[in-house]
Amino acid sequence: MMPIMLSDVGEEIIIRKVGGSPEIKKHLEDLGFVVGSVVSVLSTNDSGLIVKVKESRIALSREMAAKIMI
Repeated sequence: MMPIMLSDVGEEIIIRKVGGSPEIKKHLEDLGFVVGSVVSVLSTNDSGLIVKVKESRIALSREMAAKIMI
Protein backbone atom coordinates (compact mmCIF):
# COMPACT_ATOMS: atom_id res chain seq x y z
CA MET A 1 0.00 0.00 0.00
CA MET A 2 1.04 3.58 -0.63
CA PRO A 3 -0.57 7.01 -0.21
CA ILE A 4 -2.76 8.24 -3.06
CA MET A 5 -0.44 11.18 -3.66
CA LEU A 6 2.20 8.78 -5.04
CA SER A 7 -0.04 7.48 -7.84
CA ASP A 8 0.35 8.58 -11.43
CA VAL A 9 -1.92 11.26 -12.89
CA GLY A 10 -4.72 9.71 -14.93
CA GLU A 11 -4.36 6.22 -13.49
CA GLU A 12 -7.50 4.57 -12.09
CA ILE A 13 -6.79 3.30 -8.59
CA ILE A 14 -8.70 1.43 -5.89
CA ILE A 15 -8.79 2.74 -2.34
CA ARG A 16 -7.48 0.10 0.09
CA LYS A 17 -7.58 1.98 3.41
CA VAL A 18 -8.65 5.34 4.84
CA GLY A 19 -6.77 6.39 7.98
CA GLY A 20 -6.83 9.25 10.44
CA SER A 21 -9.00 10.18 13.37
CA PRO A 22 -12.66 9.07 13.32
CA GLU A 23 -13.70 12.60 12.29
CA ILE A 24 -11.26 12.69 9.37
CA LYS A 25 -12.23 9.18 8.24
CA LYS A 26 -15.92 10.14 8.28
CA HIS A 27 -15.24 13.36 6.37
CA LEU A 28 -13.28 11.51 3.67
CA GLU A 29 -15.93 8.78 3.45
CA ASP A 30 -18.64 11.45 3.08
CA LEU A 31 -16.66 12.84 0.13
CA GLY A 32 -16.65 9.38 -1.49
CA PHE A 33 -13.27 8.02 -0.40
CA VAL A 34 -14.41 4.58 0.75
CA VAL A 35 -12.51 1.30 0.67
CA GLY A 36 -13.00 -0.44 -2.67
CA SER A 37 -14.02 2.63 -4.65
CA VAL A 38 -12.24 3.50 -7.89
CA VAL A 39 -10.78 7.01 -8.14
CA SER A 40 -8.23 8.77 -10.34
CA VAL A 41 -5.81 11.60 -9.71
CA LEU A 42 -6.44 14.42 -12.20
CA SER A 43 -3.58 16.73 -11.21
CA THR A 44 -0.99 17.36 -8.52
CA ASN A 45 0.95 20.37 -7.29
CA ASP A 46 2.97 21.39 -4.24
CA SER A 47 -0.09 22.05 -2.09
CA GLY A 48 -2.18 18.99 -2.92
CA LEU A 49 -4.07 17.13 -5.60
CA ILE A 50 -7.35 16.99 -7.45
CA VAL A 51 -9.03 13.59 -7.47
CA LYS A 52 -12.00 12.36 -9.47
CA VAL A 53 -14.40 10.43 -7.23
CA LYS A 54 -17.48 9.08 -9.02
CA GLU A 55 -18.46 12.12 -11.13
CA SER A 56 -17.02 14.76 -8.79
CA ARG A 57 -13.67 16.49 -8.61
CA ILE A 58 -12.30 16.91 -5.09
CA ALA A 59 -9.28 18.99 -4.05
CA LEU A 60 -7.24 17.43 -1.25
CA SER A 61 -4.35 18.85 0.72
CA ARG A 62 -1.24 16.68 0.92
CA GLU A 63 -2.01 16.10 4.60
CA MET A 64 -5.46 14.67 3.82
CA ALA A 65 -4.18 12.70 0.81
CA ALA A 66 -1.57 11.01 3.02
CA LYS A 67 -4.43 9.34 4.91
CA ILE A 68 -5.83 7.63 1.79
CA MET A 69 -3.95 4.44 0.93
CA ILE A 70 -4.09 2.67 -2.42
